[in-house]
Amino acid sequence: MARTVARVIVDALNELGVRHVFGVVGDALNPLTEAIRTTDDVNWVGCRHEEAAAFAAGAQSQLSGNLGVCMGTVGPGSVHLLNGLYDAAKSRTPVLAICGQVPLAELGSEYFQEVDNDLLFRDVAVYRATVTSPDQMPRMLESAVRAAVSQDGVAVLTVPGDLGDQELTEDRPTRFALDRAVTRPDDPALAEAAELLNAASRVTLLVGRGARDARAEVLRAAELLAAPMVLTLKAKEGFEDGNAFQVGQTGLIGNPAASHALAKGDVLLMLGTDFPYRDWYPKDCRVVQIDAREEHLGRRVPVDVGLAGDVGATLRALLPLLKAIPDREHLDDCRDRFAHWQEGQRRLADPGHERRLAGKLRAALDNRHHEIRPEALAAAVDSRADRDAVFTSDTGMATVWLSRFVTMSGSRRLIGSYNLGSMANAMPQALGAQLWAPDRQVVAFCGDGGLSMLLGDLMTIRTYRLPVKLVVFDNRRLGMVKLEQEQAGLPEFGTELDNPDFAAVATALGLTGIRVTDPAELDDGVRRAFDTPGPVVLDVLTNPEEVAVPGRPTVAQGWGFAIAKVKEVLSSRED
Repeated sequence: MARTVARVIVDALNELGVRHVFGVVGDALNPLTEAIRTTDDVNWVGCRHEEAAAFAAGAQSQLSGNLGVCMGTVGPGSVHLLNGLYDAAKSRTPVLAICGQVPLAELGSEYFQEVDNDLLFRDVAVYRATVTSPDQMPRMLESAVRAAVSQDGVAVLTVPGDLGDQELTEDRPTRFALDRAVTRPDDPALAEAAELLNAASRVTLLVGRGARDARAEVLRAAELLAAPMVLTLKAKEGFEDGNAFQVGQTGLIGNPAASHALAKGDVLLMLGTDFPYRDWYPKDCRVVQIDAREEHLGRRVPVDVGLAGDVGATLRALLPLLKAIPDREHLDDCRDRFAHWQEGQRRLADPGHERRLAGKLRAALDNRHHEIRPEALAAAVDSRADRDAVFTSDTGMATVWLSRFVTMSGSRRLIGSYNLGSMANAMPQALGAQLWAPDRQVVAFCGDGGLSMLLGDLMTIRTYRLPVKLVVFDNRRLGMVKLEQEQAGLPEFGTELDNPDFAAVATALGLTGIRVTDPAELDDGVRRAFDTPGPVVLDVLTNPEEVAVPGRPTVAQGWGFAIAKVKEVLSSRED
């Protein structure tokens, strides 16, 4: 007996090792969800919003390296997937979105809820197609999956509502052939890179996620070249722990040591990174870049030698050609600066720091000094979290505090919307992460604005009894936007949030809610959150005036901040 279109799709997902399909049920998806219901190893995860479903699928893909899958039904259901799919596309992780569509005979008639999915997903998807005949299966499914996996992107397969139950006339097993090639540059290009590096006296490494599988080779390169290693946020996961060369991040979330390392090197060696912020690259040095994607070479900063290839394979061929740099002054200077900065950050993370400061400057402070320092919260979570915990973080200040105060020690993992920069990603990504690793601790650094945007999927966490720990940096602000306004000399406007008691909301939804409003109770609140079985929302009221100083602050930023504060005080008095 021939299989139906829906059965072919679900059986293929099972063979690919897909264990969770995220979405919201709808009429056009009924054949597919029925096929999932009758398949033992593929589980339907019913979310409250399709955007959360797409974020969860993308999270599983990023953590596993395999295909993530989500579904949306006709029209609005598929439209709601779009933001989470953009995040997967920007994160370069393979996700298959299966979308419902109106009946075949109604296509093009402006039927109820009809949306042209092939047009809608044109920008986000490396593959998109609408199934119009059962005889296109499984070939069309194979093409979609191969495109997503080979290009690390999003594939969208649209299935009209009356097609899922139709049987194939010629059924056959699916064949995907998903093995990937590992490449390296040819010998003359390697020799050119070696010549440039061997002539240098001060080399700095900028290491990104693309080097994650080449840790040993990257550390050997840093040792040979006596090079400080600047990490992108995505490289924290593989290179922060046990690394005597790393000096943290650069950019707005970075530190002075990393900025110094970039500014003082005479050669920059970029490894598996497409770090996008051109203003933070050095201006007067030569550049060697290694990246598996040829189109990345030179697009952020001009390169002298561009090597297209896998970072590990390329370094294994390049390392024998390199000469050791005996002078470690550049490395030692940057590491000393990094240690000095870290010591200052530890003082900021001390819950008593604010009280001591208030004692010295009490006349200049108001009662805001009693609010909790976000640095202290992040540090407390870092000390309590497991060494194999999976962290997610919302875009904005939550990511700043995580980047500075949480160490990716042991086998910890880290994901976030670090390329798209979406709000509301941390909680649904934690949802997907917890289902991917049910026995590991999952911790979400949630902004209050981000959590409230997709608040309904707290009920998904409750339904599936997922023991995630949601840490809410409740500063009643869109904090990063506030900082951006003030650095530009503008008074804060439109960033204040009229928040509920998130712990009380969690309790009403059947989760454990813990609210912390006093610095003296912070450590106990974090301890209780991590000691409590099941899902917990830890709502911590943090100081909205806390500022994250970038690694290379400018006079213009400082002057703008001062002007903004004067305007805010005057506005407050007028009110």
